[in-house]
Amino acid sequence: MEEANDEYFEFMGSLFALEIEGVEVARFTGVGGLGYEAEVVEFQDTMADGKVVTRKRPGRISYNDITLSRGLSADNALVDWYQTVLNGAVERQNGSIVLYGTGGDEVGRWNFEKGWVSAWSASDMDAGSDEIVIEEITITHEYLERV
Repeated sequence: MEEANDEYFEFMGSLFALEIEGVEVARFTGVGGLGYEAEVVEFQDTMADGKVVTRKRPGRISYNDITLSRGLSADNALVDWYQTVLNGAVERQNGSIVLYGTGGDEVGRWNFEKGWVSAWSASDMDAGSDEIVIEEITITHEYLERV
C-alpha cells in the first residue's frame, strides 16, 4: 500500500479555532462561508473580420461572511466583540480560522483581514429538550486567503 501524499490528502474537519491577531479566542464545531468569488464582467469586442464576440473578464472580488457555531459558552469574548458594533465603534480585527484534524494537529488555515462580528445568535431553547444550545457568530471581513 502506498503512503498518502499530503499534497492530495483530504482533510476531515473535526474542530475549528478562531484566532484574533494570533491569539486563539474560541473553538468551534462548525464553520461556513470560507470562500470568495470574482464578479464576471462581460463586454463586446469587434474582431478584425467584423465579428462581434462577448468577452468575459474578472471584476470585483467579494468575500463570503464566515459563520462559526459551537455549544453556548460562558465566555463572553465574542459577545463583547459584537457589542462594539452595537455601541457604534466597530472593532475590526485580523484573524484566522484554523482547522484541526482528528489527531489535534493544525491541517488548514484561512486568514481574514479587517473582520468584525456582524451577527450573534443562540439557538431556540426548550425546557422539555436536552439539546445543547448552539451559539453562532458571523464575521464580515474584507479579505480572505488560504495559507
